[in-house]
Amino acid sequence: MITPTCFVPGVRVGHYTDTQALTGCTVALCEQGAVAGVDVRGSAPGTRETDALRPGNVVTEVQAVLLTGGSAFGLDAASGVVRYLEEKESGFRAGGYIVPIVPAAVLFDLWVGNGSVRPDWQSGYMACLDASASTAPEGSVGAGTGATVGKLLGSDLAMKGGLGVSRIETGNGVVVGAVVAVNAVGSIMDAATAELVAGPRTSDGMVDASEALVSGGSCASDGLPGQNTTIGVVATNARLNKEQANKLASVSHDGIALSVRPAHTMSDGDAMFSLATGRTDAEVNMHKLCAAATLCTARAIVRGVRSAKGCGGIPAASEL
Repeated sequence: MITPTCFVPGVRVGHYTDTQALTGCTVALCEQGAVAGVDVRGSAPGTRETDALRPGNVVTEVQAVLLTGGSAFGLDAASGVVRYLEEKESGFRAGGYIVPIVPAAVLFDLWVGNGSVRPDWQSGYMACLDASASTAPEGSVGAGTGATVGKLLGSDLAMKGGLGVSRIETGNGVVVGAVVAVNAVGSIMDAATAELVAGPRTSDGMVDASEALVSGGSCASDGLPGQNTTIGVVATNARLNKEQANKLASVSHDGIALSVRPAHTMSDGDAMFSLATGRTDAEVNMHKLCAAATLCTARAIVRGVRSAKGCGGIPAASEL
């Protein structure tokens, strides 16, 4: 676990975790507003408010990003975040009204626990109440509660996924952090050590899903189409414009590619958001920020899977 410290100035992270139904949601709150970007690379995404983040569109700041389980049903949890922010009078001001802008992305966890129970508006609201400026818990919490990985050869050979957090200080007071929920069809690799952390299980351990796929082996589930996704938020206290924020979201996918094998498949809905709170006036060095975003994302993925706990007969990496 990361020693509790400030995650990223201007961003608070909170969870709602349902340990019975094995689902949940995670919110990155930036009530004072943050410039945001997004990049969706997976072929089976479930998202909300992503078009508002494109350069050239009217909205310049968001007040939160939500990551949630429950597949498309889980998008309802964003309504609770909106309600919380409206009460705080935080949002886009239009026609005398305050409209909170809350982009969101979902992952599919319905088959792990009780699939008839999904995060709803109350779940999103409770995640906001839980939000803290300290670095968040990891593993089987929030959006990572029902996450699984290594499903290429079938769900019965899967391993537990989870939610991870990572943080890097790049100098001059600039901080980059990532919160990622890992529910990939592929295996998880620690890029720093080349260690296979989790993947489809076999009689004598586990396998690299990429190697299994290209070797011509049988994929019993064809990757469980639409039932996988890695979603996350990379945040910084640097002052960025929308174009730079979208670049940061884009390069964070390099972190997914470093740690998930294979990444961005036809069965995954991989999506990464970025937040820039502008809490420091330090000169922006996009080279450093992009490198840090990639590393933070890759590390958060590995941390989330290593911190997860097994459930429902699905083993965790820490148990093997």
